[in-house]
Amino acid sequence: MKSKKQVLFPKHQKVLEQMGENIKLARKRRKLTTIQVAERANIDRSTLYEIEKGTGSVSLGAYFNTLRVLGLQEDFLKLAADDEYGRKLQDLQLIKNK
Repeated sequence: MKSKKQVLFPKHQKVLEQMGENIKLARKRRKLTTIQVAERANIDRSTLYEIEKGTGSVSLGAYFNTLRVLGLQEDFLKLAADDEYGRKLQDLQLIKNK
């Protein structure tokens, strides 16, 4: 089965681009080359380039392994951790059911 191309709205693409820039800066602060990070993350250098650009078609596993190499794997746990909107919806349901 052929996978569908992910389409992102421009404002959402900016979020990925910022994350890619953050990853790139983290790599540079650690004085690691793209080759070193790619080898340690077990990804192609071109994939790391796409991650640092914020490309949405790169697998979540590749993003995670890159963060792991940089010692930032715990940042993954912050994704969707503070679901304020979801908690408000849940609270509304609790009020309705009383």
